[in-house]
Amino acid sequence: MTAPKIKLTDVHKRFGEKVVLDGIDLEVAPGESLVIIGGSGSGKSVTLKCILDLLTPDSGSIEIDGESLTGMGRSDRERINRKFGMLFQGAALFDSLPVWENVAFGLIQGHRMNRSEAKEIALEKLAAVGLGAEVGELSPAELSGGMQKRVGLARAIATEPEIIFFDEPTTGLDPIMGDVINDLIVKCVKELGATALSITHDMASARKISDHIAMLYKGKIIWIGQTADIDNSGEPHVDQFIHGRAEGPIQMELRQL
Repeated sequence: MTAPKIKLTDVHKRFGEKVVLDGIDLEVAPGESLVIIGGSGSGKSVTLKCILDLLTPDSGSIEIDGESLTGMGRSDRERINRKFGMLFQGAALFDSLPVWENVAFGLIQGHRMNRSEAKEIALEKLAAVGLGAEVGELSPAELSGGMQKRVGLARAIATEPEIIFFDEPTTGLDPIMGDVINDLIVKCVKELGATALSITHDMASARKISDHIAMLYKGKIIWIGQTADIDNSGEPHVDQFIHGRAEGPIQMELRQL
């Protein structure tokens, strides 16, 4: 039996008195695209940061390809990290570098590739997301939000990673550009044969880019299933969230003025 590409077992994380992750169990199979949905503060970003080693869980285990990340040495952790690609929420481009060098950053810094070869690959990846070679010479400040997001996607796929993480990939984009980004995500992940784990509160995006959807609520996975089944989840929290209803079991905390 093939080991899950990503596996979280009973993962807990708290900040002071605030419990953020309260026993997360999650598996992502090789080649699968799983999206975690949930409201602000539900623990989506913290889950991602724990997998990426930006935060350390208080307890529980995280495995990549059957290897536990707990107590892993630095060289092994770097080896695991080289399997990863990441599209950040705000694109997170380096203003001081031209676009092509942003795309090639992981190739030059992480893989020690020479600059001319890295630039060639960067331009290929820009083409894969529908941007011409001339864009490679621009600075990030000269790009629209949608173009910045496409450059971020080109960077995420530049090293041809086995696993790609998407952090709110359509945030800040209008619905049409959001759909363009969703289509590019599906295309790029499929062409790479990569495993994808995304977090979003955008249900149009979640439906389009996922095979499976999991919902986080108060630090727990309360539902997980095939994307096609989410409208018939039978879970009132899921039903309220995906239809954006104010009334339901999820109560927003509002300060009274």
